[in-house]
Amino acid sequence: MSTALAVQRKIDRPRPSASRVVASCSLIALAVVGAWSVASIGINVGTLVESADNAGAFLSRMVPLNFPEFGELVKLIVETLSIVFLATVVSVVLSIPLAVWAATPTAPNSSVRYLSRAVIVLMRSIPDLVLAIIFMRMFGLGALGGILAMGLHSIGMVGKLYSDAIEELDDGSREAIESVGATRGQQMWAAITQPLMPQIIATALHRFDINLRTSVLLGYVGVGGLGMEIANSLRMMNYKRGMALALVVLLLCIAVELISGALRAAILSPSGKTLSKQTWADRLFVRTKSTATRDAEKTSVSRGSVGITPPWSTGRLQRFAGIALLIALIVGASIVVELSPKQFLEGLKSLPDTAALFIPPSDGGMAEDLFLALFDTLKIALAATFIGAVLALPIGILAARNVVANRVVHGFFRILIVVVRGIPELILAIVFVVISGLGVVAGTLALSLGAVGLLSKLVADSLEETDTAVQEAIRTSGASEFQIFFSATLRQAAPAFVAHTLYLLDTNIRSATLLGVVGAGGIGFQLLNASRVNQFDVVTYILILMVAVVLVVEFLSLWLRKSVR
Repeated sequence: MSTALAVQRKIDRPRPSASRVVASCSLIALAVVGAWSVASIGINVGTLVESADNAGAFLSRMVPLNFPEFGELVKLIVETLSIVFLATVVSVVLSIPLAVWAATPTAPNSSVRYLSRAVIVLMRSIPDLVLAIIFMRMFGLGALGGILAMGLHSIGMVGKLYSDAIEELDDGSREAIESVGATRGQQMWAAITQPLMPQIIATALHRFDINLRTSVLLGYVGVGGLGMEIANSLRMMNYKRGMALALVVLLLCIAVELISGALRAAILSPSGKTLSKQTWADRLFVRTKSTATRDAEKTSVSRGSVGITPPWSTGRLQRFAGIALLIALIVGASIVVELSPKQFLEGLKSLPDTAALFIPPSDGGMAEDLFLALFDTLKIALAATFIGAVLALPIGILAARNVVANRVVHGFFRILIVVVRGIPELILAIVFVVISGLGVVAGTLALSLGAVGLLSKLVADSLEETDTAVQEAIRTSGASEFQIFFSATLRQAAPAFVAHTLYLLDTNIRSATLLGVVGAGGIGFQLLNASRVNQFDVVTYILILMVAVVLVVEFLSLWLRKSVR
């Protein structure tokens, strides 16, 4: 009876509020503008047919693939992974204190909280490509500039997720530890860091996956590894070698995504199991209740502070081994990329001179060209989001296990999503630039395909997370599977689909900017040209335009997501 009443309440919904109506109209307007952008860019059947013909000619120029010698290839892979690993470590190390200061329960005061949040938002708004240009000027070509660029930009995502996780924690544990005289550092470690360790590591793994794709882009501004080799090969029109390296990147991205996905699933497995049923991640990163109790019994009070001395149990030994392995990997990666403290310190000394090159900002006498390029970037992002949403919806539906019972069907589409998601958008942009020529068409097609991979997975996950009780209630009334899907499953997942699409638009604006580096249209091309001719004041001007657009879209997305819930 309760289920039937719940279904009845869903049917007897109140009238939508004025803000919800305005939000719905805004979403329709965005869809219309997206469709107009597709037509304005010139993506149609004729364009696709012509691109297909060019694709055949391109394939003939890239085969047979010319792979480097095995030793050289291994060296490039290790160098790339080392750069990405160190960048991820930098982001985590800097994000943890920022997240603590940005979260309401742990911030020392409101001023520190707002300042920390502003830093996190700023890091997310500044593209890593711009940071790489700045750091390459400071530290020279090589790995250091790329590590700092990716590490600082990653704070925007990692710091936000960490601060959100801290705010969702029960603050009772920290207050209890504080009540017995623990220092602030002990409170943070025992009540914040340790409970969140699985999520800290899972987020770091996800960011590692993203940074691996980004490292290919930064090769175009001098960061070493596979990205730089691809850039050099394509500049010399050596497509056989460039595409061979791109295939290596694709396989590497797919492998890393599968491995990190499995690790995240293990680390974030539900807690509350008995010790015998815990996963390796539970035993390695989470203290059990009995262990915590034993640790508490060994707590001693000295000089007004609390000293926590846990025994050397199997769990503590595993944690110690994990920390030792992490330190060994950091040292090994630093040796591989030849990091030099002297280079870092000398680069810091040049910071005032470098900053003077970027300030004050100037349009360089080409303000009209810059605004037109920015308009092209917005059109690319809107068109790619529209195409991605149209294609991702049916693919995501077919990949959802609770919608398609046939394992072969939903398994095939899940694998398809993984493969598409594994292709870095820069590689897609390079291919489409060669096939369809320089300009916005290449950038739109590249982003559209990348959008399908991301949005399809989010759609499938949202459908699988719907409430099955509502579906069963409708099924008992004699409804067909078709009716159940549209009246219950899809209707429940619709708000999530809207939120994911808006997130995709936000991401595509950033990505469209960066893809311009390889000639895929938009303001990114102007950005790279300005950096190459040392017009760093123009780089700053372009950065201000980009940050302004990103912030406007972010606030718009935030309002729309809240309104359509």
